[in-house]
Amino acid sequence: MSAPVVRWGSPGSTPVSTPDADMMQVPVLIIGAGACGLTAALRLAQAGIETVLIERDAAPSGSSALSSGFIPAAGSAVQRAAGIDDSAERFAADIQAKAHGTAAPHLVAAYTDAAAPAMDMLARHGLVFDVLDGFLYPGHSARRMHALPERTGVALVTALERAATGAGAHLLTRALAREIWVEESTGHDGGRITAVGCERPDGSVDVIGCQVLILACNGFGGNASMVAEHLPAMREAVYGGHVGNDGSAIEWGKALGARLADLGAYQGHGSWATPQGALISWAVMMDGGVQINRDGLRFHDETQGYSEAAVHVLAQPGGVAWNVFDERTLALARGFPDFVAAEAGHAVKTCADVPALAALIGCDPDVLQQTLQGIGPDAVDSQGNDPHGTALHRTDPHGRRFERTLQAPYHAVKVTGALFHTQGGLDIDAQCRVLNRDGRALPNLLAAGGAARGVSGNDVSGYLSGNGLLSAVAGGYIAAATAAAMLGHELDQESP
Repeated sequence: MSAPVVRWGSPGSTPVSTPDADMMQVPVLIIGAGACGLTAALRLAQAGIETVLIERDAAPSGSSALSSGFIPAAGSAVQRAAGIDDSAERFAADIQAKAHGTAAPHLVAAYTDAAAPAMDMLARHGLVFDVLDGFLYPGHSARRMHALPERTGVALVTALERAATGAGAHLLTRALAREIWVEESTGHDGGRITAVGCERPDGSVDVIGCQVLILACNGFGGNASMVAEHLPAMREAVYGGHVGNDGSAIEWGKALGARLADLGAYQGHGSWATPQGALISWAVMMDGGVQINRDGLRFHDETQGYSEAAVHVLAQPGGVAWNVFDERTLALARGFPDFVAAEAGHAVKTCADVPALAALIGCDPDVLQQTLQGIGPDAVDSQGNDPHGTALHRTDPHGRRFERTLQAPYHAVKVTGALFHTQGGLDIDAQCRVLNRDGRALPNLLAAGGAARGVSGNDVSGYLSGNGLLSAVAGGYIAAATAAAMLGHELDQESP
């Protein structure tokens, strides 16, 4: 298909190819009906502001549907009801700690402040969340992952679509945004966007006029040339994201003179079952599981994060590793639908003892035995000393502190590293207004979610679990308020 384009016209010109074409006009137009676009549409529609969502697929999907559907938020009504002590400030500190202080401060503050009100809004519209229990995702100091009972991204997107359209938002599916129409600028801040051209399945183009445009469409994980340029470590990685992440938002932004930021940031995942092509929840690692390469060795601290684990796994012989865990963790993992599907696809292998596990991995059983003996709270220190007469935590060469040992029988899943979605894009301010190269806001263009820079800094290791859906849901919530303000409306943060 042709690349996304910007079409320029004189102020007040009609952005259509034929003078007698009928053009729909709406106050707010949103490209992309994932979690970001649907959250924004819901907030606008409940305030009575006519909003149209443009979605390329037959039904809303995108990166949101491919995720686990877990949204981090601090201070929501659901979290408070669970008796969890947390705050937006604590959440922000966790984000910056994971990103080593490199995440955009204005967005970290804006998103962590907006996340709880956004979750409360969704709850008022029928989305029933609870807070995941039993473990903490890497980098989080409190339980704050909100999940629907189904525990899937598909369920999240389906529920958001139902809420948004139920509130009055209009959804136009099978409409691939290809053209953005812009008035020629007479100043320094760029021209106003006037319309969007959408390609339909029959090849025709519908043009929809708007007063405000929100880009909630995509990153660039599905664009091989952009990945090779900006994310060389993922050049040969499996792509586990949505094909719609083709970099359109960045291409439009560049044509409009927008500034780009954090293009080196992305969410990888070091637990992509191969050859099944299924996500294995990182809860397996956080509950005591380990990753072992084909030499029978561990090679990193698995509790640091699943995003950077993608790079570590790809660096192993053959670019693969084995997730090894026991019966206790198997019971926990079976609470995640993605894991259940992977198990049904024969991704999970069971071994009665170390020799059987070594045969599965293809490694020396003595090496594997030594590796497994290095796991657990009852190992003495690296010199074999126990000066106090009590068990000491072994000094793990990778820095991990284990709370328990693994018990036979062992379960194992062969995995590789995968690229899920990018975390860089259009530079935006705290109101989600797209900034030009001089740092000025473009007149009526907003962006959030995958289209914009996130809160992961500029590297894979900066990704804190849930940052993607945080940027989508909190960003969509904020973008809706900004769009409303551009139209002369003020949205009450607390009102349903």
